[in-house]
Order: sequence, then C-alpha cells, then structure tokens
Amino acid sequence: MDKNTVIGLVLIAVVLIGFSFYSTNTQKQQAAQPAPQENLSQAQEKQEARQDADRVTAALDSTALFHEALTGKNEKIVLKNNKVTVTINSKGGTVSEVRLNEYKGYADYKEGRDNPLLLYAEKDASLSFVLETKDNNIRTGNYYFTPVGVTDSTVTMLLRSPGGETLQFDYKLLADNYLLNFSVKTTGMERHISPQTEALRLYWRDKVRQQEKGFYFENMYSTLTYKPVDDGAEKLNEHETEEAKAEGKVDWIAFKNQYFSSILMAEQSFSDVEMKSVQEGEHSGYLKDYSASMNVPFDASGRQATRLQFYFGPNQYRLLQSMDAHKLGEKDMDLEEVVYLGWPIFKWINRYFTIYVFDWLTQLGLPMGIVLLLITLLLRVIVYVPTRKSYMSSARMRVLKPKVDEISKKYPNKEDAMKRQQEMMTLYSQYGVSPMGGCLPMLLQMPIWIAMFNFVPNAIELRQQGFLWADDLSTYDDVLTWGVNLPFIGNHLSLFCVLFCATNVIYSVMTMRQQRATMSGEQAEQMKLMQWMMFLMPVFFFFMFNKYPAGLNYYYFISLLASALTMWYLRRTTDDKKILAKLEANYEANKNNPNKKPSGLAARLEALQKQQEAMMEAQKRMKK
Repeated sequence: MDKNTVIGLVLIAVVLIGFSFYSTNTQKQQAAQPAPQENLSQAQEKQEARQDADRVTAALDSTALFHEALTGKNEKIVLKNNKVTVTINSKGGTVSEVRLNEYKGYADYKEGRDNPLLLYAEKDASLSFVLETKDNNIRTGNYYFTPVGVTDSTVTMLLRSPGGETLQFDYKLLADNYLLNFSVKTTGMERHISPQTEALRLYWRDKVRQQEKGFYFENMYSTLTYKPVDDGAEKLNEHETEEAKAEGKVDWIAFKNQYFSSILMAEQSFSDVEMKSVQEGEHSGYLKDYSASMNVPFDASGRQATRLQFYFGPNQYRLLQSMDAHKLGEKDMDLEEVVYLGWPIFKWINRYFTIYVFDWLTQLGLPMGIVLLLITLLLRVIVYVPTRKSYMSSARMRVLKPKVDEISKKYPNKEDAMKRQQEMMTLYSQYGVSPMGGCLPMLLQMPIWIAMFNFVPNAIELRQQGFLWADDLSTYDDVLTWGVNLPFIGNHLSLFCVLFCATNVIYSVMTMRQQRATMSGEQAEQMKLMQWMMFLMPVFFFFMFNKYPAGLNYYYFISLLASALTMWYLRRTTDDKKILAKLEANYEANKNNPNKKPSGLAARLEALQKQQEAMMEAQKRMKK
C-alpha cells in the first residue's frame, strides 16, 4: 500500500466520519427540541378543521346525502391470513389496525412474549377521502359505514342514503400475502356530483412506532419514500422535518421504518401529491410522523371503481419484487426500491452480487453469523489476486529501496527534487516496477465495503437473529451498559465494534511497516502525518460505529482480520532475493536502452515535472 492508497483511505474515512457526526448532531438537535403539538401538514390541519365544521353543519342539516350515517355503531371487522391481520373500522370505513403475524417488536422479542408486531395503530393513523358534490363535500371520516358481505378475507363497507345512493369501499386481503386490495365506488350519485369531478382527494397519516432497540439507527433508515412515474424512488430527509410536493404523478407512497412499511398504490397514478415527515423525539416511542395528501382518479358516473392497493409488510427485497405478480395495472410497481441499497455503483454490487449470494447462503439454513462470515471469505477470495499483485508491487519497491536511497543521496537539495523524482521514475521503469500498483486492491475493496455498509442495515434476515454474545445482529451488541448518555459513545459498549477497531489498529501497523520498507527518509518524514491519521482512524470509527448494528461491525471485523492474515501470509511466503533477481533480469533486458522512459501514468507525471522545470528555468532567465 503506497502513499496514494493511504491518502485515499484517509479521505474516505474523513467523509464517513464527517457524515456520521453530522447525522448524530442533527438528530440530537431534533431530539432536544420540544415535540410539536400537532405533527400534521398544513393541508391535514385544514382538512381536520373542515371536517369539524362539516360535521356540525351536516348534523343540523337533515337533507345531507348520508345524514343518517353521521351517527352509528363503531364496529371492527377483522380480515386475516397467515401473514397479516387487518382491522377495518366502521367509523370512516378504512383500515384502523394492522399486525404482522410472523414478526415481533424488539421489546416482545426480548421478553419472550408472543405478540404479533403492531405496524399500524388506530390512535396513530388515519385515512379518509373527500368527494366534492354540488351541495357539500362528503368527508368519509365523518360517517359510520355498514359492513356487508363479511368473510375472513373480504368485506364491503357501505354508505346508503334514504334515496338509494351508495358509496362503498370493497376490501380483499390476498391469501398468504401482505397485500390488501381496496376499491371505492358510487352508485346513483350522478345528479349529486359535477361531471367535471375527476378525482377524490385522499388524506393519509401514520405516526410510525419505534420497533427496534436502537433509536438512532432505526430512525436513520426510516423515511417517507415515494416513486415518481417512470423514475426511481425518492425520499424525504431522514434526520429533519421536511415537507415536499411531488413535481409530477406518483406510483406509490411508502410510510417506511427500517424493516417494515405501509405502502399505498393506485391502479392509476396519484397526482397533486403533498407529503410531510416530522421528526419525533428519541424517547417518545415513535420515529416519524408521516402525512400525505393526493388526488386519485374517480369516475363520477359510478361505472368504474377507483382501485387501490395496500402493502403492509417487511422491507424484504425479493418479497417486494414478487409483489408485481399481484399488481393492479399493467406497469410494474418496483416496490423493491423501498429498500435503499446505496448510490448506483454500490446498488449494482448489492443487487447483482450481494443479494444473490446472501439468498443462496440463507436458503442453506445457516446461522446469520456464518452467512456473513462466508460472504466475507468469498469476497476475500475474489480480491486475492489483485491483492497479491499489489503486495508484490510493494515488495519490488522494497527490494529496490537501496537504489532509490542512492538517488536521494545524489540529489540531496530541495531544488533538485524534480530531477530526483525523474530519475526514480526512470529507475522503476528500467526494473519493471509500477509505483502505482498498490492502488488496485483498494479500488476494488472500497466499493464492496461501502456496498455492505448499505446492505447489512437493510437485511431483515438479520433481525432478531443472535450470534455469539449478540442477541440481535440487526442492532448494537451492548455487552456493557450504563445509565448516562456519554458524548459520542452513548450509554453502551459494543464488543463487535471494539474488535473491529482493534483489528483496524493491527492492520494499520502492518500496513505502515510495509510502507516504511519502501520509503526514502524524506518520504517517511512526509508520511508521518498520514501515519498518525491511520492510527486515529480506528478511534474515530469506534465513536462512529458503536451505535451501529452488530452484524455490520462483525462483517468489518472479520473482513479486516482476513486482510491482515492475507498480508501476513504474503509476507511469510515472499522471497525478497528471488524478487531482486527477477528485477535484475529486467534491468539486464533493458540495459541497452539506459534512457528507457516511463510509460502510462508515470510518463505523464514525468512530463508534468519537466513542464514545471522548464517554467522555473524561464522565470530565472526573466529575472536575469
């Protein structure tokens, strides 16, 4: 590993550390602020105010279309399959509660309670429509619907006027699935609705609960996500309160926390979409307060129903991909984009390599810790050849160091630095050595490291899976806790993080020893600051990763350990005498051309040095 590699590593570490501290400080500032009294968008607040006013007006006006349904009995209809239990409330006629039968919240998992995970709760969530009529606006949240045609998987929620007009919501829970089909239809209401009415206004809100042990990391991966038509998914800010309006039409909107989502889709795209995500405090029991309002196409004649679809379930990449088999329209919904896999290059690595390997190993029934270990070993095998080439490049420079030192002695003055560098480059060229050879493995490994940084926190398969002393690989392994939140470190100590940072120190020491063996005295002096930075990096990483999932720290620990063992093995099996003999043979082959020039990048560096030298000579002549 040469100077350029070290600089690259330091810059990457600075970016990661800076981002982590920025995120931490932002969340602390948000948590320190008092929670707002109403965490709703302005549109939602105005809608609630209008509902109150309309409720009073309708109660006084017995001529309102569905005035008899302004009072009624609050019934709860339960639809259930093996995956999910959905409760429909007669007040408003919409979903009031969703439980995922195969999952638990962290508190229930820790205490051994067999309670299905509560994803969507009546006191925290609401959904209602506004239908404009010639006389007044019908706000569905004000009315008591009558359930008809009830089965384990279907129900129709019905409003019927004295004149025979109806407004109905039809629900169907798909068998052994997380999808709930939902349609809105009217009959006999043509004379009440303007022919120009082509849309229903839909208001949706959910205050998502904290489901995992660590607020910081779950909150980081909880985002209001939406997919514009014919474009990739976008999301609102993870760390701050943000309000946004979509520029065009939207295929779906997801109220997402780290591992689970409530997603609303339409057969025809939503339009005029407004969204808001409000950051909740750390000890509130909640992560975000999401709200969204949108227009959904509507047929005023009643001949065609407005069809929508809910997904209430886990953020599992392959599962979300499979939901396209049950889509309402012709176009794929691409729900898998809810799972954030990183920027394009890292997303491609995860999508076309990591997920395939992870799925294959998971299907073997192996413990998740062993799966991560095998993925790490596989990656080490893939990069072994370039790693060995890099090491051999450094070894060649190491055995040539006495000759490089001779050149340094030949040009001891600073004003001769360009000549010294040119002669060194010529020396490397004559002996067939590339000083840039140490960069390739890092160019290969860093995208993989960053790809795994995005993959592991999104792998729901790690959730509530224990390994060694960690009871849950999806969150931090707090082997030691205390009651006070200390600056930067929090209230716990993660053992896998300590092992990762300790291994980082060992790897840094090995790397620096290898570097010193190839450097001249002047180069060693120049690299002292870089070497100190490499020692400080593990300290920074400790403060950064102590709150990160055990699975991620475990992966980095075994990855660095494998790198250190690889370096140790290569050093033990490398014969410097044989390398020097081969280099001397290269020199003999080139001795008839003692002025052999460097090629490639080295040649371009030499050309730049000559240009600088020429400019300096020209400046000297001008002064004379």
